[in-house]
Amino acid sequence: MRQPLGGILPALVTPLHRDETLNGRALEKLLERVYSAGVDGVYVCGSTGEGMVLPASERRKIVEIAVRNSLAGKHVVVHVGAWSFPESRDLARHAEQAGASAISALPPAGASFPELLEHYRALAAVTSLPFLAYYFPGASGGSLSLAQLEEICAVPGIIGLKFTDYDLYTMSLLVRGGNVMFNGRDEVLAAGLLLGASGGIGSIYNVTPAWFVELYGHARAGRWAEARATQDRINDLIRVLLRFPFMPALKRVMTWEGIECGEALRPRVSLTADQEAELRRCLEPLAALAPA
Repeated sequence: MRQPLGGILPALVTPLHRDETLNGRALEKLLERVYSAGVDGVYVCGSTGEGMVLPASERRKIVEIAVRNSLAGKHVVVHVGAWSFPESRDLARHAEQAGASAISALPPAGASFPELLEHYRALAAVTSLPFLAYYFPGASGGSLSLAQLEEICAVPGIIGLKFTDYDLYTMSLLVRGGNVMFNGRDEVLAAGLLLGASGGIGSIYNVTPAWFVELYGHARAGRWAEARATQDRINDLIRVLLRFPFMPALKRVMTWEGIECGEALRPRVSLTADQEAELRRCLEPLAALAPA
């Protein structure tokens, strides 16, 4: 039987070579890094993994490496959202064949709610894997109502949402309706867990996976003051990273920490030399994260 989805799942960055092809060895090293910190699984090819701008062939390789390097009982959730439905369908089928735990997908760009709902119905029917729909109004252009989110969660095959929004009241109502919710805003993981999230999926988890595992442990034990203290430490790092173009900064910090991640894919542009120097300077007070 499949293990229920929950816990701390880093939304993995995708390490790339200079020619923008997958750096498989670096990805294996990243997987070893996060699993050594005690995470419960990984989320691959999402926004942080630049999945929407990667070729499908590279996305399939990422899934295969992630499954191969994950122990029994760990979750590999595969984002299969793409610009076309046939590509999403094929990626979903491949995820199941490769042994993934679940699939996930951003809604199609520019779709009306009825179109979004039909898209999710069709995609959920492609495999027998649990489907975690992806609610990210900051990236998709608009919020959905509680009733609309409940309709999505009621689609056969959909078990809940990757909930990347600050409206934790709405998330809590969806939890009370029996849906699986993963907190997707790293800045409010402690609050999301307090209000019933099954776990968290996020970008900063790549940099300090042990901090998120620590926070989750505090939350599970009801140590909310300690959870808040860990959240504050995480948020100090987030405040630094958000001063810069996020994906280029995140991949640069990961490279400084020994995971050769390469550059962010277009349309994002690399950090300037001045930005890199400033990023290093800003990280210095966070001793555990200071570049080597």
